[in-house]
Amino acid sequence: MDPSFWASETNNFRRFTPESLAAIEERIANKKKEQVKVKGKNKDEEAEKDKLTPQLDLKICKTLPSLYGDIPADLVGEPLEDFDPYYNDHKTFMVLNKRRTIFRFTATSALFIFGPFNPVRKAAIKILIHS
Repeated sequence: MDPSFWASETNNFRRFTPESLAAIEERIANKKKEQVKVKGKNKDEEAEKDKLTPQLDLKICKTLPSLYGDIPADLVGEPLEDFDPYYNDHKTFMVLNKRRTIFRFTATSALFIFGPFNPVRKAAIKILIHS
């Protein structure tokens, strides 16, 4: 199939916002509730069914595949919601540089004081990903 066909459908670049972080925390809480419910049942069977693995084409320091389309210029170097379903219930976000290299960072506080939306942390991330 034509790659441009895929790119238009899968262009899901969304900024990582406080609402995104709240949604991740909600998914984590729901997952913990489900684990408590399953506690009496056979955990091994449930764990095998729900086990996800990270996608190989979305690993850290790899180039974002062209399947995901072109990254808008205003989103280069900005925190984005992660594409990989494995990280749906992990407090992480991804950042892409001009060369479309994937970088992943945790959304927990750095040094216990710099949250993911702190200007100092944003500046440090831009310096880290600069090509």
